[in-house]
Amino acid sequence: MVHGFLLVFLFSFIISTTNIHASNQTECTSLMAFALTLSSPLVNWSSFVDCCHWKGITCNQDGRVTHLLLPSNGLKGGMSVSSLSNLTHLTHLNLSHNSLYGALETQFFLSLNHLEILDLSYNLLSGEMPFSLPPKNIQTIDLSSNHFHGAISTSFFQQAWNLTSFNVSNNTFSGYIPSSIYLRSSSSIRVLDFSSNEFSGNISGGLGGCSKLQILRVGHNNLSGSLPEDIYNATKLEELALPLNSLNGAISARIANLTHLTILDLYFNYLSGTIPLNFGKLSKLKYMALDFNSLEGNLPQSLMNCTKLVELHLGFNYLDGDLTMPNFSKLSHLSKLDLIRNNFTGSLPMNLYSCRSLKVIRLSNNPYLEGQIQPEILSLKSLSFLSLAYLRLTNVTGAMKILIRCKSLHVLLLTSSFDSEAMPTDDDMVDFHGFQNLRMLSLANCSLTGHIPGWLSNLKNLSMLFLAFNQITGLIPSWLGTLPKLFVVDLSHNQISGTQLQSFDASAFEGNLQLCGAPLPNECKDIDADNKNNVDQDADNECDELPWFYIFVALGFIVGFWGSLWFFCS
Repeated sequence: MVHGFLLVFLFSFIISTTNIHASNQTECTSLMAFALTLSSPLVNWSSFVDCCHWKGITCNQDGRVTHLLLPSNGLKGGMSVSSLSNLTHLTHLNLSHNSLYGALETQFFLSLNHLEILDLSYNLLSGEMPFSLPPKNIQTIDLSSNHFHGAISTSFFQQAWNLTSFNVSNNTFSGYIPSSIYLRSSSSIRVLDFSSNEFSGNISGGLGGCSKLQILRVGHNNLSGSLPEDIYNATKLEELALPLNSLNGAISARIANLTHLTILDLYFNYLSGTIPLNFGKLSKLKYMALDFNSLEGNLPQSLMNCTKLVELHLGFNYLDGDLTMPNFSKLSHLSKLDLIRNNFTGSLPMNLYSCRSLKVIRLSNNPYLEGQIQPEILSLKSLSFLSLAYLRLTNVTGAMKILIRCKSLHVLLLTSSFDSEAMPTDDDMVDFHGFQNLRMLSLANCSLTGHIPGWLSNLKNLSMLFLAFNQITGLIPSWLGTLPKLFVVDLSHNQISGTQLQSFDASAFEGNLQLCGAPLPNECKDIDADNKNNVDQDADNECDELPWFYIFVALGFIVGFWGSLWFFCS
């Protein structure tokens, strides 16, 4: 009796082992067929080796393939899913960051009914979403950065009860954001990323029911309407990013419910109203971008309680109020402050200089903001970008004597912020321990008088210099053409005289009626002898020795940079 039982057991084991081996062989054959559809051979895939030992392949104890993971392996070719249809135990499929193309077959998910993780991001895939529904165990779907298009059917999420992450960003999907995802995955979804597509219409309600939602990105689309009120019920949100849409309406005071929020990105919409007074409750906020909207009113004092803020972008709005009132000194981690193009009043805030981490300050085009630049700005050791254009500043010489000591400064924009003052002279500017890293300097449209000073010749890293629309007189210094990195100069609309430097385009000097020399129409033959004797005799030789690269700087290039300067300063 015992012997009979052992024989039955042994026979069953042999049959089971044979079946397992046969299944394994079938799956290995399917994988090899998949490899043959690609134009780039897979490394270490050999028919003489069990596929469970191939690169990127993982099998379970029964020898069934569960993981196919080949991200960033240089795979090229059409995406043939049918060759993977025998991998019925596959749970993880990651072919991201390759060059696969073609469409996903309509029955893509039909045979892969155990799939939990699908990542096909950063490929060249196209077409519409497959008609077959994802399996009920699916947790992650990432189709981002491909060429998919069309609408996403509301039925697509019919079985997606366990979905935690859905990312279709950087495609050309259109239609409405499918609200069914909020309903089917409300208890599990953590990441929703629909950004950089062509979705339109309103954001439908239901987000508030997503009790675990942490990241919502729907930026760079064509959305309209207001923020759904129940979005403020998604209290686990850490990132709310809806930039570059056409959203309107006010930001509700209920945003204070989102106490886990670290990123709030709503720039370039049509949001109106005031910044809620209780913003300070968002104590974990690190990045806030509300620029390019129609917000108005003061900066709420409570905003300064967001002490972890690293970047604060509120430019291009209609905000006002005395800028000396907010206590910026609480924002010890602040690296970027952008309040450009608003209506703030008062003087430059001194407590801003307590934010020792500041690298970028943009206060330009607040036409009622006034005052002087104080020495305390030197405490900002990392300051690299300072834009104070179109303000009401005084004492340009005092400002430059201070700023020249800012060793880390790369960009200094003071366009149209001074009125009819003298250009700082060489005697004024004797300290050249700083400005050695300065790449861009604008003192345009300040009605400055005097000559082009020699201290500018020490700025060996300067690449762009804008002194247009002033009242500068005298000759163009010969050293201007020898600065090694200078390729954009605008001295137009001044009163300078002499011979134009041949290394820069004529547009850089237009409006200076006393200039002469090709390609300007004025010839230099009428310059009297006294003026000729005042011209540096080495100027022509120095110009002749300039690299010919400079000669080919086109008019359009200078106009382009002037446009960029206007953007930075306005």
